[in-house]
Amino acid sequence: MEHTVEDILVQQHLGVMRQGAFIPNLACYLLFAKDPSAHFPGCRIRFMRFEGETEKTGENYNLIKDVVIDGCIPRLINKAEQVIAGQLREFSALGKDGRFYVAPEYPRFAWYEAIVNACGHRSYHLRSMVIFVKMFDDKLVIISPGEFPPTVNPRNIYSMHNPRNFFLMEALRFFGTVKCANEGTKRMRAEMLENKLPVPIFSENKDGNVNVTVTLKNDCKQRRMFIESSAAMKVISEIVFITLSEDDKRLANYVAEHGSINVSQA
Repeated sequence: MEHTVEDILVQQHLGVMRQGAFIPNLACYLLFAKDPSAHFPGCRIRFMRFEGETEKTGENYNLIKDVVIDGCIPRLINKAEQVIAGQLREFSALGKDGRFYVAPEYPRFAWYEAIVNACGHRSYHLRSMVIFVKMFDDKLVIISPGEFPPTVNPRNIYSMHNPRNFFLMEALRFFGTVKCANEGTKRMRAEMLENKLPVPIFSENKDGNVNVTVTLKNDCKQRRMFIESSAAMKVISEIVFITLSEDDKRLANYVAEHGSINVSQA
């Protein structure tokens, strides 16, 4: 027996049949509506990149990129992934074998999971509050509306699983976006540690705008030394060195370390 699309949606608790017509519920609307912001203005992600390590105001306002992402939740996640990936930097370190190795600013899974969690676990009762993703030189901050779900807090975040929007998260599981097995935050922590970065910081703000914040720190000051605190500085004047591109600095570092370089090494 073939099932209609409506049958499947009803089976997955995404709506009901009433007098022969399918009536979507909130989760279904957020997942599939062309313009969910018509009824939920806050169903969007605002990506903001700031110059420096803090968000300033007034004449010193340091916003350098501002992207507003609209659409249903799968679109929000996919578009945010593209925007963030396009803004991330890579750092290079010279290994003991004389080769350069690339270290990502943040491991992909850590920031992607933070975006998915923000969309899946936020409070949609706060209809006009949007998700903010704020990128600074030293950190990436994801702010989602609402408190932690009941029984979840920053102390037990890695062991407690209590999705606020259960049927929405179940649908995302079928999409392959989440596993719904209390695995995501643990892997975020593991990926950050594997890349020698600080573990994610989870916090909750109940003063004024109620929100949950995830902060990923990139240790950029230490990683910048991979290129800038180099052996080449010993043989090339600092005045000349700082005018080089990052690729030129890598080449100069290699020559300073090894005395020579051939085409394939370059």
